[in-house]
Amino acid sequence: MNILVCISQVPDTTTKIQVSGDGQTIDKSGVKFILNPYDEFAIEEGLKLREQFGGAVTALTVGSETSKEILRTALAMGVDKACIVKTDAQLDSYNVAENIAGFAKNISPDLIIFGRQSIDFDSSSMAPMVAEMLDMPSISVVSSWKIEGNGIQAERDIEGGKEILSTTLPCVISAQKGLNDPRYPKLPDIMKAKSKPIEEIEPCHGNHLVSLSSMALPSSKRVGMIVGDSDADITSIVTALHEQAKVI
Repeated sequence: MNILVCISQVPDTTTKIQVSGDGQTIDKSGVKFILNPYDEFAIEEGLKLREQFGGAVTALTVGSETSKEILRTALAMGVDKACIVKTDAQLDSYNVAENIAGFAKNISPDLIIFGRQSIDFDSSSMAPMVAEMLDMPSISVVSSWKIEGNGIQAERDIEGGKEILSTTLPCVISAQKGLNDPRYPKLPDIMKAKSKPIEEIEPCHGNHLVSLSSMALPSSKRVGMIVGDSDADITSIVTALHEQAKVI
């Protein structure tokens, strides 16, 4: 089975985000970037399917040079190949989908797996857009599924119940949290991943359908804490200043 897993780089959830001077991007100085958490489930599912059916797993991302770090993570987890559509341009979702679909056309995957959404913009749009561009069926937010022959039966949670959907390969799915338990890379695999090749792909820059006008942080809210003067209270104040206010 030829499996393509599409992943993205996002700011660490513990990072304090600041908007840059132009009001259209975040200030990346001092920001730690990580593999999008939902994409860990996508990678793990690809690896499990390879173990079950054979074949190969390719990890793909669209981004700048720094995005190679998440591909190193994917390689350490066990994917066979890592590729990046390398660009410093700020692409909208449609442009990113165009680049992914263009890459997919060249390798003809049996299955394309995404995480259900990226935790930075939360658009959940990538999987269905790529599926539409490739004329493939798509099932989003999959919580469990099985493959029998060329057919797929997938389950996803809906309000008050579950929904069962069926389709055939090739197709596109997005993975929900809980679909599996992502493996943790072992130290030898992490070290080996540092020297493995990452293929660079030339981007295609189409017309932006959506442009970002501005971004801003939410309005700050004043909060208060009532504390005592015991050692435990002092410790809680220090913890709050460090983890919540992020001022120390």
